Amino acid sequence: MDDPSLSGHPAEYYRLRLFVTGSTPRSTRAIENMRRICEENLQGRYDLEVIDVYQNPESTRDLQVIATPTLVKILPEPLRRIIGDLSNEDRVLAGLNIAPVAKSSRSPP
Repeated sequence: MDDPSLSGHPAEYYRLRLFVTGSTPRSTRAIENMRRICEENLQGRYDLEVIDVYQNPESTRDLQVIATPTLVKILPEPLRRIIGDLSNEDRVLAGLNIAPVAKSSRSPP
């Protein structure tokens, strides 16, 4: 069982859409939080598309987005939605089914 593909956490590619409303403080915070979470935990394995529903209101229909900010995980399946400014990193990672990267490996000695 030394094969990393058998560990239960394969290096999957994540396709994410973050729906926001303009440049409100809550939208800005959600974008910053999600970019940081992705860089720390999914580096090189994600595509994050930010959609402003003011500029593209019809984009919410297919994914049934009714509140903003809303993060939608399209891939890997199953599709998941997380509503809010994404400030609770543990909740976001659990919702995306991502094992967090050990913080100790990034902290200074």
